Amino acid sequence: MDIEHLGADLRSVVAIRRIGRVVRADGGVLTAAGLAPRARLGDRVEVMLRDAPPLEGEIVALGDGVARVMTYGPAEGVGLGDAVALTPDPGLRPCESWIGRVVDAFGAPLDGRPLRQGAVAVPIRPPAPDPMRRARLGPRLATGLSVFDTLLPLVQGQRVGLFAGSGVGKSSLLATLARAVQADAVVFALIGERGRELREFTEGVLGPEGMARSIVVCATSDQSPLVKRRAAWTAMAAAETLRDGGRHVLLLVDSLTRFAEAHREVALTAGEPPSLRAYPPSTAAMLAELVERAGPGPERADGLRGDVTGIFSVLVAGSDMEEPVADMTRGLLDGHVVLERAIAERGRFPAVDVGRSVSRSLPACASEEEMRLIAGARRVFGLHEKAEPMLQAGLWREGADPEADRAVRLHPALDDFCASRAPDGNAESFRRLAEALEAPAPAADALPPAPPPPGPERAREAYGRASAAGGKAKAAATPEAAAPPAAAGTEAAPPAGEPAPPAAKARRTKT
Repeated sequence: MDIEHLGADLRSVVAIRRIGRVVRADGGVLTAAGLAPRARLGDRVEVMLRDAPPLEGEIVALGDGVARVMTYGPAEGVGLGDAVALTPDPGLRPCESWIGRVVDAFGAPLDGRPLRQGAVAVPIRPPAPDPMRRARLGPRLATGLSVFDTLLPLVQGQRVGLFAGSGVGKSSLLATLARAVQADAVVFALIGERGRELREFTEGVLGPEGMARSIVVCATSDQSPLVKRRAAWTAMAAAETLRDGGRHVLLLVDSLTRFAEAHREVALTAGEPPSLRAYPPSTAAMLAELVERAGPGPERADGLRGDVTGIFSVLVAGSDMEEPVADMTRGLLDGHVVLERAIAERGRFPAVDVGRSVSRSLPACASEEEMRLIAGARRVFGLHEKAEPMLQAGLWREGADPEADRAVRLHPALDDFCASRAPDGNAESFRRLAEALEAPAPAADALPPAPPPPGPERAREAYGRASAAGGKAKAAATPEAAAPPAAAGTEAAPPAGEPAPPAAKARRTKT
């Protein structure tokens, strides 16, 4: 018998429970009287239904002698006068036994098998480590993707956001990073995802090899906003527990937007006033509280280093990078990676828009030569973006701007580089980046045809084509079709608005 775990279970038993009564029910929000003297925000409660199992919930607001309760599930069957009992939170007890398992927001296993819990309960919302005791960012991490191993490096303890709309490859990129990044453990938070995707993700995307070092915390889209919000806190608490044991933990949250939306629903229910796009003012503080818990761990006397490298996906509606959640999180993170729908639609994955993406681990994690290559690649992407409208319209003229011509020539090679894998490490990736930047110009037959020249020359060509077409039509319709051709030296009339040559004027005067 495990006496240590048994003692923890016994300490969670409460002999006396405070009981209140339901005095109002509005959908999933209940008002209970009789709990106020001992109730606190965030306390868990049980609603004793008359002909159904108890319904669990959480206190989200207090005032005027009553408590407002949001339930974890549908509130059907709740009646006025039903008993509401304060229930102690059993706490969260993550441990290494969670690795390889799928749990819900409360730490309960979702695969039907028993799960051993840790000996000590941990809070799900502890403060972030003391900023003056935190270690600095660690070494660069190999990701297996060329664009991240060179242009947008990821280092140990960094916090990065993936900003993308739906269907751009965000979840697939997170799964690729989960498999490739070297970490002692991976914690994956799936917040507000479709229920059918959980098994596909764990068995198909991560697979047995990925699950062998992963903890997956899941809250599906049909669950209460309280559960979705708690799932993010549970995943972070699990990552912190492993970090405190001296491990490097890779935390992936998909998505931070669903977390913010869940908090918005809870806060509005609690009576907080809406602000920008209905997000309450506390949203920024809630996001900062969660994100700040990730990152380098505190320095330890034993020399062990524990870090939480965080990658947070942000769902950007309509590719609007200025929408509230995207705008708030950009300033909290140590870098942001923008996935562009136009790049994904032409089949390049990961669809990273290098020009709009930033890694704040630079320049500290790169050498001077590497920074020169990164700056050169960014310049090529920037110049090509400016030239792209002209290229698509067929108005690009080679030779007008040598630097832009070089960017147009090198862009295909750089684009292929960003889609390539990097199994051989950072040094090999930078070597291939240097080759892409020094790529020779393509063969002449591979270049698009030059557009027609502008100005009077184009007018003369158009006039000549029109004259030829008109002459053929006239020859087919009149007897003069059999007339001999004009004598050598005879010139066609010039376009309207241009003076006739002097020789033509002299001949007309003589006639």
